[in-house]
Amino acid sequence: MPQLDLKDPFAPKDVCRVLLKRRLISKDQAKMVLQKQPKVEEELLKESRQRMASFGQKIANPINFVDVVTRIGLMRADGKPGILEEDIIYQALASEWAIDYRKIDPLKLDLNLVTTKIPRNFAMKHLVLPIDISDGTLVVATPNPHNMEVIDDIARVTNMRISTVVSSKTDILKLIDEFFGFQRSIAAAEDLFSASGIDIGNLEQYVRLKSADELPSNDQHIVNAVNHLFIYAFDQRASDIHIEPKREAVHVRMRIDGVLHTVYKLPKKVHNAIVSRIKALSRLNMAEKRRPQDGRIKMDKAGQETEIRISTVPVAFGEKVVMRVMDPDVLIQDLDGLGFSDSDLKKFDQFIRMSHGIILVTGPTGSGKSTTLYSSLRKISTPENNIVTVEDPIEMIHEEFNQIGVQSAIGVTFGSILKTILRQDPDIIMIGEMRDLETAENAVQASLTGHLVLSTLHTNDAPSSITRLLDLGVPAFLIQATLIGIVAQRLVRVICEYCRESFEMEAADLTTLGIDTGLEGAVKLHRGIGCNRCRHTGYRGRSGIYEVMPYSDSIQKMTTAKANFENIRRRAKEEGMVTLRQNAIMKMLDGVTSAKEVLRVTSVRKLWQG
Repeated sequence: MPQLDLKDPFAPKDVCRVLLKRRLISKDQAKMVLQKQPKVEEELLKESRQRMASFGQKIANPINFVDVVTRIGLMRADGKPGILEEDIIYQALASEWAIDYRKIDPLKLDLNLVTTKIPRNFAMKHLVLPIDISDGTLVVATPNPHNMEVIDDIARVTNMRISTVVSSKTDILKLIDEFFGFQRSIAAAEDLFSASGIDIGNLEQYVRLKSADELPSNDQHIVNAVNHLFIYAFDQRASDIHIEPKREAVHVRMRIDGVLHTVYKLPKKVHNAIVSRIKALSRLNMAEKRRPQDGRIKMDKAGQETEIRISTVPVAFGEKVVMRVMDPDVLIQDLDGLGFSDSDLKKFDQFIRMSHGIILVTGPTGSGKSTTLYSSLRKISTPENNIVTVEDPIEMIHEEFNQIGVQSAIGVTFGSILKTILRQDPDIIMIGEMRDLETAENAVQASLTGHLVLSTLHTNDAPSSITRLLDLGVPAFLIQATLIGIVAQRLVRVICEYCRESFEMEAADLTTLGIDTGLEGAVKLHRGIGCNRCRHTGYRGRSGIYEVMPYSDSIQKMTTAKANFENIRRRAKEEGMVTLRQNAIMKMLDGVTSAKEVLRVTSVRKLWQG
């Protein structure tokens, strides 16, 4: 094959030859792309002009042939599903050039390193991005590693050796916009803070003649910085954003697939302004810094309304803010996509089709209870039903439900509002949490008068929910008369589909770990070896594991004031209840999750006894 012209590494015929060599496109596709090239280039150029004009800038990045191929959206010719993405094309070119390809993980980039080595205009014009320093060498990502003049300029300015890796043009542009834009906003905001001194937060009173520890929350730099945090969280599929003040800095962490990642370390000087901006958006009291506050923000995410729940609490060095992203795509799903097994889904579907009674969903915070409840309500919601929810706070606004937020300050509690709800002609009632006897009694009363009641409890598994209700003070005969069934749940991380591999492990070794598969000999398992798409964790996304316990006649008879939890659990298993651990093991054997996740999320009682 002819050598590539490195003076024009994106020459159309050369790029086509590389893609043909790796069987990513067919000869017919190559001919079609070359024919369409002029028209597609014209469309891309027009869009680029409009986009740059809207920012008041000149066109800095010429269109190359990879952009054309990506825009056309060819189906892969190598038998793998999907279209020929930009990343795949650059990966093929990097291999041909014998240069490493790097899919950049934004969470692992150092904000200061990215933004202080070269100016933004230079980075944007030449599509270069410093991403790492290794053994005194600056690693620079670029779609075109053959522009030696630019590489030499970076070496001269930084006085460092330069090593190049190939990354896609889209990733480089996006990261330049995000990182330089965020850094510029933070730096500009920090400059406005002119007073010197130590901010010791809530540790002790510090008297100043003039308060200069706050930037205006409506300053455009702060507005941009906070907007960036939200956009970044959406892009990274984060469920929570933590803003944590320390003695000399502010740590920003995001929870992705159940695990927290440190994203930024910001100057302490901008902390109060960022918190004030978030408070302003969520209509909290900006002057109140001594008491915890709760609020919410409605934001647009790709044309869809998304709720962000805000919680502030005073800690040692200031106010900590936690923002929970209530993504409607996550919170309200089809029940068959949550992770129920076929048999458990059938049982649960029978629960929610009942005309009256109580259904309990149990599990710790962050186990997906709200998703199960909302998804269930949407499934049974019809124009003929009046669904009323009581929540603290309302997690996701849904027009099909009549949602009431608890307001303890004015006496609107779970228990008190239920009496009012019964006069609102409800068919189905969802109670956010059954946390005291008053709430439990009113829920029982609602179910006795012909209503279907769904609620949550904080218990470890399904059988212990019965003893929890007894502990709250609910008489056994009322539990017997109203309870339909209980669902306990957890979330396990799903093995990344892009880097999964299979391996074998002896069933005896698994049993030693506490994982009884009921098999003998070698067992085929799966794991994620780690890749850029999963941030080298081996996991991408989460799935539910469930313990569905119908409240059968035999368990009903066992429900007495002195009910024994272990006896109830044993009877439920005899009647076919699949425990959380067993459900997790089934998912492990199906290749959904790993043995490590099974051990992390579920526990075995008395494992080490005897």
